[in-house]
Amino acid sequence: MFQTLYSYFWWERLWLPANLTWADLEDRDGRVYAKASDLYITLPLAFLFLVVRHLFETYVATPLAGLLNVKEKVRLKATPNAVLEKFYAATTKHPKQADVEMLSKKSGCTVRQVERWFRRRRNQDRPSLLKKFREASWRFTFYLLAFIAGMAVIVDKPWFYDLREVWKGYPIQSMLPSQYWYYMIELSFYWSLLFSIASDVKRKDFKEQIIHHVATIILISFSWFANYIRAGTLIMALHDSSDYLLEMFNYAGWRNTCNNIFIVFAAVFIITRLVILPFWIMHCTVFYPLDLYPAFFGYYFFNFMMVVLQSLHIFWAYLIIRMAQKFITGKVVEDERSDREETDNSEEEEEAAKNGPLSNGHPVLNNNHRKTD
Repeated sequence: MFQTLYSYFWWERLWLPANLTWADLEDRDGRVYAKASDLYITLPLAFLFLVVRHLFETYVATPLAGLLNVKEKVRLKATPNAVLEKFYAATTKHPKQADVEMLSKKSGCTVRQVERWFRRRRNQDRPSLLKKFREASWRFTFYLLAFIAGMAVIVDKPWFYDLREVWKGYPIQSMLPSQYWYYMIELSFYWSLLFSIASDVKRKDFKEQIIHHVATIILISFSWFANYIRAGTLIMALHDSSDYLLEMFNYAGWRNTCNNIFIVFAAVFIITRLVILPFWIMHCTVFYPLDLYPAFFGYYFFNFMMVVLQSLHIFWAYLIIRMAQKFITGKVVEDERSDREETDNSEEEEEAAKNGPLSNGHPVLNNNHRKTD
């Protein structure tokens, strides 16, 4: 049975155009082609990335946080209470007003005390500002270096300037050493993100992040198997622009710097993800191959996964536009994906008394001090 599944999985009609076989992609005459076995190394490399990340966050990001004056607010701990803790762990972290009143009677606390207890208990579970900063620093550093490496790989290639060159001679396109290492590093990094996602800072777009990582791993792997390497390098380089520099300065409380960077980030994101990717890159992968061969399963599958990624880009663009609206109206630029730390001030307690417990997930990149640079 396993052999049957294996044979069906690697059936040439799934991966390659008609009249082509895996024998056509065997190394010969000085030509080297991508092989599925090449990707085995990405799993141990992913764990190596996790080790490097730990060392980076400990010996680079943490001292950098001190230099940038990233400070933690003292969090008031919730008073031990078995009744409230059981409800918090087993039922919900956000009790409704009726639940609050019921818990007040069971625990012997006032309604205000129950509301305050849940706010403080939720804050205890939130990641620290230092953890957020270190994570953002690591990703920013990788994406910056990966973008530089990606541009070095593709900038001197003819398909960087003429997208029809992406498919010239396909699939008889020899793999270059620079392409090999670019693929191995990128795929290993995304595996490491998937492995660490449970312990990383959880945002409101947690599910979308999982979909993104899985879709990216599938796309990178498929493009390697099917020798879509030229298109793959273009897509990866385009994706290695991110908002992590924006996050770093926001965690550091550098308001003006963050606002200025946000303008650049928003422009880069919109141009690369909503203009270049769909109207150039996806146009290249959807229409140009049909000039060479009839559509086949791999063609549909690859472009379907591209549509999945593009859907996520549209979702994140929506969040960026919401941030831009706040920026235009003079409000602080805040990450729509992030979680706000709740406070115990009297105004919030009054609001809680009227409307029930404060909701989690308010989109604020919270910091407890703001500098105007």
